[in-house]
Formats: sequence, structure tokens, C-alpha cells
Amino acid sequence: MQTKQNHYIQNINKTLDYIDQKLDEPFTLDDLAEVSNFSKYHFHRIFSGMIKESPFEYILRLRLEKAASFLINHPQKNITEIATECGFSDISIFSRNFKKHFKNSPSLFRKEHIQNSNLSQIQSNQPQIKGVTSPYFCSATNTLKWTTEMEMIKNLEVKTFPNMTVAYNRNFGPYEGNTDLYQKHREELFAWAASKDLLSYKHFNYLILYHDNPKVALNTSQRMSLCVTIPPDTKTDGKIGKLEIQGGKYLLCECELSAADFPTIWEWIYGEWFPKNNFVPDDKPYFELYPEQPKSSIFKVNFCIPIKAI
Repeated sequence: MQTKQNHYIQNINKTLDYIDQKLDEPFTLDDLAEVSNFSKYHFHRIFSGMIKESPFEYILRLRLEKAASFLINHPQKNITEIATECGFSDISIFSRNFKKHFKNSPSLFRKEHIQNSNLSQIQSNQPQIKGVTSPYFCSATNTLKWTTEMEMIKNLEVKTFPNMTVAYNRNFGPYEGNTDLYQKHREELFAWAASKDLLSYKHFNYLILYHDNPKVALNTSQRMSLCVTIPPDTKTDGKIGKLEIQGGKYLLCECELSAADFPTIWEWIYGEWFPKNNFVPDDKPYFELYPEQPKSSIFKVNFCIPIKAI
């Protein structure tokens, strides 16, 4: 039975997904209220009460964080081009808001990140992080793969993924240090999937979807969705939402590692693999896919990052 609270979460989640899909387009309060199924006279207050930001504060922050990610990941793009792609029609308004949010101008933000990244690479002499790689073509899978000295990495390749429909249970803020909340959200998701007889779905997988770049998003505002793959025609309800993860070209990094090793892998992918290959992160969420339950303290995890050629 759907509770009143879950009804509100469901409608706000629909609005958040709508904003994500059209972030570079103009919004009106009427548009957002219609998506949410709330009266425009009450939508603003409901959204602000649940998200702790007004609708347009939320949209502005996401646009600025998207622009910051572009400044980091696409150094070949000029600032005006990035501002336009992130929904800003006026470069002066973009620059003013960017400086207010990040306490730095877009150009200095980019310059300092490049300097810090270069310094980090110079100072990183640990072999387990350096992880020298060598690319090769695998005729069995018809994909580009890499060998690596990092023992925790079992397979590293560029792979084309299909579109995936997922049901999700979303949280604002990371689960780090809050295992009980993570378990609660995971159990809610699996209980819902079991009630819909989805556990036997032939493409059933469990994954954690990251909507925001942790290098630019505030820790408390990072959005994480615990997801299970579902048939496209599945109906969701209550706090369990539904979205489609876009297919395309991904870096697939299959690992066996401890919980303490997760930051090392992410640091290595972004700090070592990307700078040395002809790809940049694409502007889509990335995710961790868990093919099986962890055994003792060792996790089997597939790190999946959308990419595109430089």
C-alpha cells in the first residue's frame, strides 16, 4: 500500500528525472508543477521542503556543477561553449553565478584543477596506483582491452552497453559512514523487486548509479541511486522510481577488491587511465555493477564509466 509520504517522493522523483533529461533547456514553474502532478500553487513549497532547495536553486546548482565537470574533463572546449551547453544564454550571468558558487572564476577553476592534477601525477609514485597499462585488441570479444599490473583489476576494456531500464531507490548524500541507511534502502528496493517477481528476470542486475561528479558536487547534495535492472514495461510506485540508463561506449573495469580500495580505483581511472588514452568521460551518470554478493570482505565490482573519443 502506498503511503502519503511515498506519493510525494514518487512525484518529486519524476520532477528530478525530468530536470536531468532537459537540464540545458528552459524551465517554467508551470512545466515542473505539471510533471510533478502538484498544483503550481503548492509545488514550489513541496519541492523546497523535500529537496531543501527551491526548484530554480536546484536547477542552477546542477547546471553549474555540470559546467564545472566540463571545465575539468573537456579542456579543449572554451568557456562560452560550455556555458551554452549547460543552459546559460548569457556568459556574464554564468560567470557571476559560477564564481558565487565555487568561489572562483571559471578560467581560474580550470587552471587550478589542471595544476593540482599535474602535481598529483608527479607526486603519485606508488606502483599500486600507477598501474602501468598496455592496450590490445581482443578478437574473441571484438573489443579494445588493456593489461595492467594492478592485481585488483581483472579485466579492463572499452565496451558498448545497451540501454538499461532500472528501478531505483535514491538518496541525497553518500552512504559512507551510514551503513544502516544503505542497508535499509537496499532492502526496500529488493523487497519491491521480489513483490513484482523481478528477481528471476534474465537481465536482473544490481548497481549503484552516481548522478554527480564528486569533484564538484557538495558532499551532502550528491545523488546516488540504488538500482535493479527491470523490463522496460515494468510499472514502479511509491518511492521506487524508474529511469533509463543510456547505452553507448563505456570503460568497463572489472575488479575484486576490499571496501578500502574503492577510492584507489576511482583515482586510478580518472588520474591515470583517462590522461593516457584517447577518451574523456561522457556527460552521463556512471555506475558500479555488482554481479554477485560479496564474499567475506572482498567485492566483485564492475566500474562502468561512459566515455567518448577526444
